Amino acid sequence: MKKYLSFCLKSFVLVYVSIAFTACSGVKNIGYFQNVGAIDSVNASDVIGFIPPTIQADDILAISIFTIDPATGAQVNQVASQAVQDLSGSSAPNGFLVDKNGEIELSIIGKVKLLGLTTFEARDFIRKKASVDYKNPNVQVRFANFKVNVIGEVNRPAIYTLPNEKVTVIDAIGLAGDLTLYGKRENILVIREKDGKKEYARLNLYDTDIFKSPFYYLRQNDIVYVEPHKSKTAALNAPTRTSIGLILSAISVLVLALTRL
Repeated sequence: MKKYLSFCLKSFVLVYVSIAFTACSGVKNIGYFQNVGAIDSVNASDVIGFIPPTIQADDILAISIFTIDPATGAQVNQVASQAVQDLSGSSAPNGFLVDKNGEIELSIIGKVKLLGLTTFEARDFIRKKASVDYKNPNVQVRFANFKVNVIGEVNRPAIYTLPNEKVTVIDAIGLAGDLTLYGKRENILVIREKDGKKEYARLNLYDTDIFKSPFYYLRQNDIVYVEPHKSKTAALNAPTRTSIGLILSAISVLVLALTRL
């Protein structure tokens, strides 16, 4: 009887170790830019440089106007600040909303059309307009609602409003707390809307070719989606499968032991 019990125990341990080994064999390498060692550097001519985003309808712009005369400057910014508050509401970012015609309205110079301009071009345009009434005005323009949406297999999926417009897909993933262990690092999907149409690109975090992609630098309202590996489904089902496997193994061992009595 002791021999049979010993045989049962050894068989049970063997089955358990086999199942555990199978579960561990699914662990994947999650290192980024794995081909860096195979190349000396990325040619500058191959890298897509940063192209400033252009102003679109429904963007919110933070605009500040300063003049040499402190009293005049204070008056200008007081008017601008009041316009910002009226347009923004309590929950929206402070700034001037670009309407469907691509225009904003500044109390000091009236309506100006900024659609399709970069923030640098908008700054120069507003400065010229303001120069009619104010001497040597200094103008600052930036996006107040430059945001990207990071979803899927990241640790902190959310919509992130960013303080500047030069943002990469790596920056966005970093803000979201990096990918989870189940995220497909070789297949990051970026969704972008341009001229009313959706554009798509898939980026591979394992490969330095990511720096050559025109989607490496994000635009306002881009969506970054990290797809889960099939191993996540397997991992979620693993406890159930393991329990069933252990039960069946125990039954098999018990039947085998009984047949030898």
